[in-house]
Amino acid sequence: MSDPIRIVLADDHPLFRRGLATLLSSEPDMEIVGQAGTGSEAVGVALAERADLVLMDLQMPDGGGVSAIRQLASRAPQIRILVVSLFEDADSVFLAMRAGAHGYVLKDTGETELLRAIRGVAAGEAIFSQTIARQVLAWFARPASAAAEALPMLSRREHEVLQEIAAGYSNSMIAQHLSLSTKTVANHVSTILAKLQVPDRNAAIVRARELGYGGATGHERETG
Repeated sequence: MSDPIRIVLADDHPLFRRGLATLLSSEPDMEIVGQAGTGSEAVGVALAERADLVLMDLQMPDGGGVSAIRQLASRAPQIRILVVSLFEDADSVFLAMRAGAHGYVLKDTGETELLRAIRGVAAGEAIFSQTIARQVLAWFARPASAAAEALPMLSRREHEVLQEIAAGYSNSMIAQHLSLSTKTVANHVSTILAKLQVPDRNAAIVRARELGYGGATGHERETG
């Protein structure tokens, strides 16, 4: 018999963690090796316990889930990450996947589907709940981005920063999302304004949204 999947539960709601722990502890091929209520705790516990898989919420204090995913993807790429979130918007899904998550399910996912997702991600698969899978497939079915074609002068990173700007995020939030320093983000913003030949950030947002950047997100917006 193979060793059980060593799992860390990362969510800032103790009752939700307790429910997950009760469910997973009854499965002979799963072992709960740690729990965390913040992003930084999730990273620390997962590394210390040599977890195989982390069930990661996105909205947590102290860096949050996206930052924790990025750190784990960089420091311990062998650890598999399955996001378990309330947010089903495309921005949240792709933010998590770009950070390094291997699957994404919603918190109202049924027990059977959740257990299947955990085993699938642990085995190396990319797993999405049905609602999320439909969004992912719809996104990939879209025509090539008019924005990328219209703004060929931007680098890949500048496209990413412009997407964040258009979504309404501040430089500090963009820095967190993309694992950059605030100064680096500010430099990218200045370059983007120059390349777009616009006078300020608001004008860049208008131009970017006209081209399809931005859109609704599952995160509280900041300005500045």
